[in-house]
Amino acid sequence: MPIRREHRFFYPIDWPQLSAVIRFGRAKNRCDGCGRPHGRTVFHLGDGRWWDEEAASWRDGAGTVVCLAVGTDYVLGSARTTRVVLATAHRNHDTADNSSANLAAFCQRCHILHDQPEHQRRRWRTLFQRKALGDLFRGPYG
Repeated sequence: MPIRREHRFFYPIDWPQLSAVIRFGRAKNRCDGCGRPHGRTVFHLGDGRWWDEEAASWRDGAGTVVCLAVGTDYVLGSARTTRVVLATAHRNHDTADNSSANLAAFCQRCHILHDQPEHQRRRWRTLFQRKALGDLFRGPYG
């Protein structure tokens, strides 16, 4: 995932190499959250369950093998496909802490779920700033 220009200052100069070591060396081309393989197109049901072709079984959002409920014979009709791309994430959201224990290789789904509280906080702050500027200058809140 590309880093925004205004945030590049917070990452070390060797971030691409460090990220590659975490994603491909330590995680062995698999998501640390759910186990999805990097670079592959996988079938998923939209709720975290995905088809693991190597194990020939369905897995849940945590990567454990699950059995589908009785009567769900036609799951491929509702299944979608996603190309999995791994990205390195900071577990504590501190870009200055690049210790191995703080870095994780996440797929798109796990990364967005991991960052959800941070995104909500930023969204609240942006809305708060817009409302404050509107109050200050008697303008619209938009």
